[in-house]
Amino acid sequence: MAAFLSNLRAVVIAGFVLALIVLCIHWGQVGVTIREQTFWMFIVRWLHIISGVMWIGLLWYFNFVSTPTTPQIPQELRPALGKYITPAALWWFRWGAMSTIFFGIILAALNGYLAQAYTLDAIEGFGNPAVLMIGIGMWLGTIMWFNVWFIIWPGQQKALSIGGKYTDLSADQKAAAGKTAGQFSRINTLLSIPMLFCMAAASHLP
Repeated sequence: MAAFLSNLRAVVIAGFVLALIVLCIHWGQVGVTIREQTFWMFIVRWLHIISGVMWIGLLWYFNFVSTPTTPQIPQELRPALGKYITPAALWWFRWGAMSTIFFGIILAALNGYLAQAYTLDAIEGFGNPAVLMIGIGMWLGTIMWFNVWFIIWPGQQKALSIGGKYTDLSADQKAAAGKTAGQFSRINTLLSIPMLFCMAAASHLP
């Protein structure tokens, strides 16, 4: 068991296998009735949720754990954080953001409200509060995705010289890039709260 639990890939694969077993149990209860569009819509929604958990989980890790704790780490130990842990976390962070927005757009298209949501229901005359709510959530998520890929990630690349890039930058330039990345990470933390509220409200508020 210890060997299994020490292997992350095996654990993740086992998690997907267990999910498949749960699906089979469900089918055993209700019968195997696969309506193709409904089934794939469910799969996309599931992948959207998994991606979002990865993305927002790491966003909150950076803002609630890593950033507040780093000043307490002795100076001689901090290079290990910037050289190993943070770059790995940023890889999952930015691709979690990408897969979240990717599956979210596909899900909206499959549900038939992509255009309505991104126009905040303007093309339908603002008559659907649920679509308006999901549209606000989608725009907040899109802004957050943009911040990750075009501000936070480039800033961290410069601040930490990730991948051997920007090694010629001065300490002040690296500090400025890190500060900008940190500020936009905080902006994303701020936006994540109403974004998640909108996603839940679209389905549950009257």
